[in-house]
Amino acid sequence: MRIGRKHLMLDTSWQEFSNCLGVDPDLFFPERGASTREAKEVCRGCVVKDDCLEFALANGEKFGIWGGMSERERRRIRRQRALDRQAAALTASAESA
Repeated sequence: MRIGRKHLMLDTSWQEFSNCLGVDPDLFFPERGASTREAKEVCRGCVVKDDCLEFALANGEKFGIWGGMSERERRRIRRQRALDRQAAALTASAESA
């Protein structure tokens, strides 16, 4: 069976070490315009915050706070990584020419 997303991450074992384990999930999915401060505070200092963020980025999570970041913040990271990949590809192409 073929999976549609190229980098789909299925390993979620990191979740058992998260600060948010047992916290009401609604905290991490606030209504539009509501504060994300409390959710981000739970994420602060979490030992698996980076794993959580990478999971959200790899799986295209569109909603909620993941790894202490909102969707807008994650979009910025995805955009920057795409630009970095593009620049690296151009550099590699120029070097091989």
